[in-house]
Amino acid sequence: MSEVIEISAPLSELNSRSLKAGDKVKISGTLLAARDQAHKRLCDLIDSGKKLPIDLKGQVIYYVGPTPPPPDRAIGSAGPTTSSRIDPFTVKLIEQGLKGMIGKGYRADDVRQAIEKHRAVHFTTIGGAGALLSKHIVKSEIIAYEDLGPEAIRKLEVVDFPAIVAYDSHGRSVYDR
Repeated sequence: MSEVIEISAPLSELNSRSLKAGDKVKISGTLLAARDQAHKRLCDLIDSGKKLPIDLKGQVIYYVGPTPPPPDRAIGSAGPTTSSRIDPFTVKLIEQGLKGMIGKGYRADDVRQAIEKHRAVHFTTIGGAGALLSKHIVKSEIIAYEDLGPEAIRKLEVVDFPAIVAYDSHGRSVYDR
């Protein structure tokens, strides 16, 4: 059984560069959560030269639209969204300093190239396990685009959030094996 690497988020370039495709990780710290519409709004602001409502430097975005929380939890079910849905927006956000993403499935070639060029990393986690994954999220706060409901940008505090490095900063992918 391979070793699980404990990492902190936000990520430094040193963290992102040291990870290799196939590494199993446990992430603790702060993640951002956002889906399609929030990504579109961020890219529209970039295109118009306006300031973003969040600082993306070193951040990791979890592609998730969580369900409402039960009374005793920080968040409801929080399973990953298919990463390719976010591909049209990802390169611009990586260019703004985004260091990591968490989703499921393949990434487009231009996204893979941006990950390598900007020393970022893409993690994958288990689809269909949203209730289990939500147990690793200890705090959730909407920080932008509240009107988007589940697709709003959230700040998540996570402890030992399980993931696998799917695309590393050296151009390798678990999907290429």
